[in-house]
Amino acid sequence: SSPHLVQVRERIRINGQPISKDLFNKYFWLVYNRLEETKDPAHSSMPAYFRFLTIMAFHVFLQEKVDLAVVEVGIGGTYDCTNIVRTPVVCGVSSLGIDHTSILGDTMEKIAWQKGGIFKPGVPAFTVAQPERPLEVLRERAQERKVSCWWGCGWGVPHGRGLSLLSLQCSLYLCPELDDFEEGCGALELGLAGAHQRSNAALALQLARTWLQRRGCQGLGELKEVRPSSELLGRPVPLAPAFRLPDAMIQGLRDTEWLGRTQVLSHGPVTWYLDGAHTTSSIQACVRWFRQAALSQDKPQDGSEVRVLLFNATGDRDTAALLKLLVSCHFDYAVFCPNFTEVSLANNADQQNFNVTLENALTRCLENQQTWTRLLEEKVGQDPWLPSPPRVGGLLQPTPTRGSLLLVPPAPRPLNSPALVFPCLAQALRWVAQGRDPHLAAPVASGAHPHPAASSGAVLLREAAAVHVLVTGSLHLVGGALRLLVPALSQ
Repeated sequence: SSPHLVQVRERIRINGQPISKDLFNKYFWLVYNRLEETKDPAHSSMPAYFRFLTIMAFHVFLQEKVDLAVVEVGIGGTYDCTNIVRTPVVCGVSSLGIDHTSILGDTMEKIAWQKGGIFKPGVPAFTVAQPERPLEVLRERAQERKVSCWWGCGWGVPHGRGLSLLSLQCSLYLCPELDDFEEGCGALELGLAGAHQRSNAALALQLARTWLQRRGCQGLGELKEVRPSSELLGRPVPLAPAFRLPDAMIQGLRDTEWLGRTQVLSHGPVTWYLDGAHTTSSIQACVRWFRQAALSQDKPQDGSEVRVLLFNATGDRDTAALLKLLVSCHFDYAVFCPNFTEVSLANNADQQNFNVTLENALTRCLENQQTWTRLLEEKVGQDPWLPSPPRVGGLLQPTPTRGSLLLVPPAPRPLNSPALVFPCLAQALRWVAQGRDPHLAAPVASGAHPHPAASSGAVLLREAAAVHVLVTGSLHLVGGALRLLVPALSQ
């Protein structure tokens, strides 16, 4: 899977657990040295980061003799380096969203074409409810994935019964809603929060069923035969059957955990909500989840509750569109910072990104801050909850001794939704927590944040009975936050 959150070993798991440091070290150097010894002198470069880890993962799975490998595509599908398995047991496409547009295309149809590239002849494929046109593209891609072969009866026998032509195509099915599985077993409980996870769970059930049937497991429902492609044109994608879930599947859905996705960490008065959403559709789902999760918390008797957004986005993503969706959560503060956990990354090799400089990342944060302030100004008059925010003033230069960087509206009193920028995650988290999270050191009390807005915000955060913090926009941001908030993950 990719990306990793805290340690690169998370990408290669056996029985749900990241491979050990010893195994990672062993297989890394084995693969690296073999490639180094056999590379073409005319093309001497080694595989890029993701490609190398993909090669290494396949090697690990082969050497460790796993029974089943679940391989998540990196980007897209058609041209992704994971797309080299000629005959997988089954393929699945989850809910489509606009992402990686510079690589995959700027429309859902183009992205659907890329995703459908993982379909293989004779291999069943499943998807969930999609918009009409992208679903048609997936269906067309499945119909393209067919191969004809001669099937012989009595090969080598003088009077054999001849040859027949067998056509294999990829059969695409639509997953039924998770509600359809609840008949006879009651409401299904999911370990992952959020309504969108029900769609993912329905897809997971069909993929698991296909594998189990391959292993000879009976009683899990049979797929209806898909008609030839000429008859399927213009028809909806056939619906896969719902089936009675065995106890193991029900427990599996209930016990599923995945760090960084709709995850809640309660650290005393500070509650952290972490979700690696980074597309418009996933941010919409994140907003629904956060609003419901935050509302479900017991309200402080004195009503002193503060909401904070911690946000960053990378790549070619439309951050203005993402932030516009987040405005509806009524945050008291919006904090922006790069994905770097510390300004110095010397001891954090697993989370280094050599493609982005700190200067470029901070520039992006400042742009996000300005976008947030503009969105709040546009919101005035549309939402009576929001008073008129002051206009952004100037940039405060970093404090030479501490590296603090703040860009906030100048005002002598507490503000509604001021936007602050910090040079790294550690400083941002410490300012938000104000020493009230036992896993985080308190910020330096004097001089670190001289601006009135930062100082007044610190007072409100220290005195609030409850602080709710949503960390979203980037899985790398969430991973950096987890590294600081849950130190055990770095072990």
